[in-house]
Amino acid sequence: MNFALYKELLAVRPIRRLLTVGMIARIPHSAAGVLLTLHIVLTLGEGYAAAGAAAAVMTIGIALGAPWRGRRVDTVGLRKALIPSVVSETVIWSVVPHVSYQWLLALVFVGGLLTLPIFSVVRQSLGVLASGEQRRTAFALDAISTELVFMLGPAAGAIVATAGYSVVGLTVVGVCTSVAGLFLMRFNPPTRSAAPDEEYETDQQEGAEVAVVAASPAHLQEAAAELAPVAAGELRRSGLRHTVAHNFAWFTAAVAAVFAVAAGAGMVLSGTDVGIVAALETGGHQAEIGLVFLFWCAASVVGGLLYGAMHRPVSPILLLLGMAALTIPMGFARDTLTLCLLSLLPGLLCAPVLSAASEKVADLVEEARRGEAMGWYGSALTAGVALGAPLAGVFIDGIGPSAGFVSVGAAGVVLCLFGLALQHRRRRRGVVAEAG
Repeated sequence: MNFALYKELLAVRPIRRLLTVGMIARIPHSAAGVLLTLHIVLTLGEGYAAAGAAAAVMTIGIALGAPWRGRRVDTVGLRKALIPSVVSETVIWSVVPHVSYQWLLALVFVGGLLTLPIFSVVRQSLGVLASGEQRRTAFALDAISTELVFMLGPAAGAIVATAGYSVVGLTVVGVCTSVAGLFLMRFNPPTRSAAPDEEYETDQQEGAEVAVVAASPAHLQEAAAELAPVAAGELRRSGLRHTVAHNFAWFTAAVAAVFAVAAGAGMVLSGTDVGIVAALETGGHQAEIGLVFLFWCAASVVGGLLYGAMHRPVSPILLLLGMAALTIPMGFARDTLTLCLLSLLPGLLCAPVLSAASEKVADLVEEARRGEAMGWYGSALTAGVALGAPLAGVFIDGIGPSAGFVSVGAAGVVLCLFGLALQHRRRRRGVVAEAG
């Protein structure tokens, strides 16, 4: 391990500033999850399944919006791409705490769709500013800063909500997120290298060819349509297939595997999040929610520091398998101290899982499509969150808080074992093909 990599990386001012702004910008939304859950349970009088469903609806909105937002960053630049988020965050989160549960579901979906894409923007920019071993260290630092945020945000959200100020808290989340978006627009971190890459030049060439065809005389186009309507239809369909294939050429089997890991990580983390809140709220220890998050996230910081100093990467699917398996014992905790201690082992692997997955995407996808790829990566992560929260909520309402940890941990283990089996099968086919 080489811990000097951190000193070298933080000496680069653009990277240092990006990590600082990204960390501050994440704090409001890190509190939103706990605030929204406790607002639904305590203020609206709904159950944890309903709270999990609301979290799922919001994260589905994020999952649908992230690729589009990432593509907008690629095409129009960061500042223009962030304008809808800066406006919507304040408006939507100021209205959410004043409506019924049914209207809340609709609003959080739109809020998720237009949420500030801070996670994907920071990862995309780090992929431009850092390379080689520095990239692993940079993504590890990003994961560590995220964990530091989750030491502060959920604890603050729990204190505000249990004190009866969830309405004010949710409004503040929206305003602060908009302000964070303005700061991000002000600093405008790079999302593309200065020199256009080969794929970008290809896009420009294809655009020029389309322009030439569109500028051809109208009577020639009409004649061609009259003489060969079937051929024209085939050409249009072929062009559409070519366009779709070109736009998703970066989506390989290896990238799909990383997205599956991201979804599994989101599922385990969101289920654990809901399980911690439910376990302490059910036992009347709401004020101690922040303490468990502190232990959980501190362990993740340590794990991230160790992983970022390593000279070689570790497979994201193996890291996720360990984290999911170690989440299951949290269901056997009987008091706050035991829950804190049992959260340390899965917490150690949290930041490494996210760091390894982000690094893998940056390595596999070319820069010209990396914003869109990071958007889809975020969609996979939030899709897992959308599944994990209601999955844990259903088991919590039906059996008890301990079942929330066991359900998402077991589901994560099954996902990883299935993924490893597919990898083994693909390797065996490759060996057989080479032998033939």
